[in-house]
Amino acid sequence: MDNQEKKRILISFGGKLRELRLAKGFTQEQLANELGVEISQISRIERGVINTSVTTLYAISKTLKIDISQLFLFDTP
Repeated sequence: MDNQEKKRILISFGGKLRELRLAKGFTQEQLANELGVEISQISRIERGVINTSVTTLYAISKTLKIDISQLFLFDTP
């Protein structure tokens, strides 16, 4: 997997997170507060700037009350 493909995956993942977060009625600030992280971290994940940890993904899924697999249901361009 090359760097371009990795970037596309991160961007697609971030878009899916944003979609699910909004569907659950959370702002970035609310989600960040629930997780105990900076708002900027949520923003960077959603923009595909950073590759977050498994433990953060787990916490996100619990906070949004979704199955963690939903975060990975996306198509890469």
